[in-house]
Amino acid sequence: MAWFLGLGITGVVLLTLSLVFDGVLEGVLDGVFDGAVDGVLDGGLSLPVVAGFLAMTGFAGAIAMGAAGAGPMAATTAGAVAGAGTGWLTYRFSRVLIRDRTALAPTGDDMVGASGHVVTAIPADGYGEVLVRLAGQPVKFAARSAVPVAQGAEVRVEGAPSATSVVVRPVGH
Repeated sequence: MAWFLGLGITGVVLLTLSLVFDGVLEGVLDGVFDGAVDGVLDGGLSLPVVAGFLAMTGFAGAIAMGAAGAGPMAATTAGAVAGAGTGWLTYRFSRVLIRDRTALAPTGDDMVGASGHVVTAIPADGYGEVLVRLAGQPVKFAARSAVPVAQGAEVRVEGAPSATSVVVRPVGH
């Protein structure tokens, strides 16, 4: 049973290391197989998959021996089946996480029409600063305007010449 517990603990340690070092140890696994399985398994031999397989094989084998009184061969078989299932689930779960996409980042076109307030006064044909709400978050931009705009005035974005600057016009009430 000590062998099975050792396998289980080794799997948990490998899984912890793969989470802490976030892919740095993947090169170790690639080096062990010397590129022989590149593209064949498409991530099936990633470190989390191998760690999950080892951990479940060890712990399931130990449970089969201790709780069910199974012999070494039956415990190894039970552990290998449970480990293969865990490895497959780990692989599928990692594929789902990799394919998960976040929302697109706002672009300059998304800023046009947004309203904000002047933080630093804008001189005529010079730069000041505005605070604009973009995607629900306050974002500060360098701003220029054809006319001078006082601090605290409400403005509307007319264009975004760069990722950090906007062209604004004062909003008349």
